[in-house]
Amino acid sequence: MAVDLNYEKDSKERIPYEHYLEVYQNADPREISSRCDVPYDAEKQEFTVSLMGVSYRISWPEYNVFHIGDDGSVSPIIGWYPLEKKPNAKILVLRYLTEGGAAPSTGKFLTYREIPWGEVYFRQFQGRCLMRLAFSYGNKLEAFKKVMTAMGAKPLEQGDCAFELEFMEGFFIRLILWEGDDEFPPSSQILFSDNFAVTFAAEDLAVAGDICINMMKAVERKLS
Repeated sequence: MAVDLNYEKDSKERIPYEHYLEVYQNADPREISSRCDVPYDAEKQEFTVSLMGVSYRISWPEYNVFHIGDDGSVSPIIGWYPLEKKPNAKILVLRYLTEGGAAPSTGKFLTYREIPWGEVYFRQFQGRCLMRLAFSYGNKLEAFKKVMTAMGAKPLEQGDCAFELEFMEGFFIRLILWEGDDEFPPSSQILFSDNFAVTFAAEDLAVAGDICINMMKAVERKLS
């Protein structure tokens, strides 16, 4: 699928996308493959990148994106592919390929506030991700379980209901919910494996949370 972000003339996302695309097109794909630990097929000039359980072929230097089916073909798996459709996902992965890199996790998970600069952006993250997750699924725990199971997430013994999801290869996100009642509204927490802090900026983590919740809602619609 060719990249067409359908930007408005003065879209705030246009400049970063065009900047990182230029960097990507002028980069050495073998260096990207080594630094980010993503496979690169030199004959086809394609990377293979995983995002929330879906593998994508990404062409170099064009940055055209196609999801890969279970049999290796371009065919549906779950019916929602943010890396093909959503500008924020395209920019996040493009930033990772141009500036990021694979990093091991110690197994520790961090709150958003514990990420460098996370305190500065916490209010935006709280509204964009934590409150949205809580009010979308805090009183719909069974729907949350079905969605996360369909996405291949691992259940955890935290909160009233929690799952761990591999966001990208080696980068994990934990989504934790506490059910609301007559006295208290539902609440949530989102934790990031500590290697996120090595590779991504605080703003990127807000985007990652947003992409996750969008994916969950799309899967829920498909399951209903």
